[in-house]
Amino acid sequence: MSARPRTLVAEDQYLLRDGLTHLLTAHGFDVVAAVGSGPELVAALRAERPDVSIVDVRMPPTNTDEGLQAALSARRDIPGLPILVLSQHVEQLYARELLADGTGAIGYLLKDRVFNAEQFIDAVRRVAAGGTVMDPEVIAKLVAGNASDPLAALTPREREVLSLMAEGCSNAAIAAKLHFSEGAVGKHTANIFAKLDIAASDDTNRRVLAVLAYLGAS
Repeated sequence: MSARPRTLVAEDQYLLRDGLTHLLTAHGFDVVAAVGSGPELVAALRAERPDVSIVDVRMPPTNTDEGLQAALSARRDIPGLPILVLSQHVEQLYARELLADGTGAIGYLLKDRVFNAEQFIDAVRRVAAGGTVMDPEVIAKLVAGNASDPLAALTPREREVLSLMAEGCSNAAIAAKLHFSEGAVGKHTANIFAKLDIAASDDTNRRVLAVLAYLGAS
């Protein structure tokens, strides 16, 4: 990593994006890109391969999990790419998905923490150096969620697959709705069964058991 870490900022609100850019620059970071949408983020991550990226979870065009999915996709292409995610609220599923690969160089902070400049800059530096930074409130929610939610271990994509399964969709139908291959849906389904501890059996239908678990937790 360079003396002035090459940094990417992805935030759809202009004032916050501009504020983060100035804050980082003032603390010795070189902001190589500041973007406001998911597609721009994907392009910038691949083109710049920054030392660290600060990414908002919800970004245009979908304003759902565009920023997170772009970050996860980039980390699949570039393992260990440092990402610090910012979120307005604690999103347990997103936090779990970020931590799932166990490679470090990842962070999840609530946006309120941005207003404590010293703490925020320290978090960015730790992620850039390969560490893991989790907001205390996120950790508390993860611990509570693990104790009460049988679906807690599922990623957002796995939940999507399970919800469509609950609607009676076949793997082919799920693949069409989510624009995946049937093979990818099959892998998600196998992960769902494993995480819900639903073993193969001649006496039970695993899809039915998974759907019952989903409905019971909803």
